[in-house]
Amino acid sequence: MKCFSIDLDGTLLNSNQEISQENYKTLKYLKEQGHGVIINTGRAVEDVIKYEEIKQLKLPIISINGTVLYSDSGEVLYEASLPVDVYKQLLPILQEIGLWVMVYTNQGGFPFRNPEIQDKSDDEKEAFFRNYNYDQILEKDDIKIYKLMAVARQDKLELVDKAKRAVAGKIDVSYASSHPSNVEFTSVEANKGTALIRYQNIMNLQFDEIYAFGDGGNDVEQFKVATTAVAMANAPDDVKKYAHLTTKTNDEHGFTYAVKELLKI
Repeated sequence: MKCFSIDLDGTLLNSNQEISQENYKTLKYLKEQGHGVIINTGRAVEDVIKYEEIKQLKLPIISINGTVLYSDSGEVLYEASLPVDVYKQLLPILQEIGLWVMVYTNQGGFPFRNPEIQDKSDDEKEAFFRNYNYDQILEKDDIKIYKLMAVARQDKLELVDKAKRAVAGKIDVSYASSHPSNVEFTSVEANKGTALIRYQNIMNLQFDEIYAFGDGGNDVEQFKVATTAVAMANAPDDVKKYAHLTTKTNDEHGFTYAVKELLKI
C-alpha cells in the first residue's frame, strides 16, 4: 500500500487557493487505486474541509502540523495540545519581538486563523492585532491550545528568525515555518512527520512507500520519514535540499505531474 501525504498551501492549492481539476482527478485516481491519500497541512481542519473536493473524497486529515489527526470520517484520532504554562511563556516573547500572533485552539482561532486574513495588507493586519486581549482565551471553558502562529510584516521578515533564536533550547516546543513570514509553534509531540507515522500505527496500516509532497519548512519533517520526498518548484532552496526530487510549481499542477512521473501513468 502506497501513502501519499500532501500539503495544501503552495502544494495542492494553486496561487488562487484552489484545487485544480487536474489535481482533483489525481487525488480521486489514487484513492480509487486503493492508496492511502492524506492531507497533511498546517491549517486547522475548518480551513481544510471547506474544499468540496476534499469533502467529496473523504480523505483523512493531519491538521495544524501534526497536532490533530482525523480519520476519513472526521473522527479525532489523536491530538497534542500545548501546555498552558508553555503558552504563557511563549506569547509575551513573540509579542515583545513585534510579531502578530494567532492562537489556534479547539474552539477556533483567536483573533483569527491565517486563511481569514491572507488577502489583507500589512497595515490592515496591524490594526486587527493591535488591541486584541489574549487573556480572554484562557478564560474559555475546556480550552485547548493547539498552535501559536507568529507572523511578521513583509518589511520585517528578520523577526521570524529572531523569534526562533529566542525560543530555541529555552521553551519545550516544536516550531517550523510554512512561509518566510511566519513561524508556527506546536507541542513537541506534533510535526508532520511524526503524525504520519502515528496515523499509520493508529490505523494499523503498513505503508510500503510514503510519498510526501510539500513546499514549506513545516514539510521537512514529513520529507524525513518519506521514502520519496517531493518538493514543489516554488519551494525555497532550504526546503528543496531535504527532498529527493523537485516537481513543477503549484500553478503548473506540480503534484499531478510528479504522481504521473513516479507511477508511470
